[in-house]
Amino acid sequence: MTSIADDEPDEWDKRILNTGCYEENLALQLCHADKGDWRKCLGEMAAFRKCWDQNKNNARTSTVDNPSDNSNDKASN
Repeated sequence: MTSIADDEPDEWDKRILNTGCYEENLALQLCHADKGDWRKCLGEMAAFRKCWDQNKNNARTSTVDNPSDNSNDKASN
């Protein structure tokens, strides 16, 4: 039996869709899955990076879901 929730995007998909670079990300992921080596996907990586930059995702993602509390970081004694 299939669930209706199976047709809805999960959190990962939602985040990628929000970048505006879903197609470029998919092409990059498929290339890596097919070739098994990121170095063989430089064209796809460049297209993703260009899309990422054009959509100003660095500015957007630097303020989303990044807690400012670093209490888990412990200094050496």
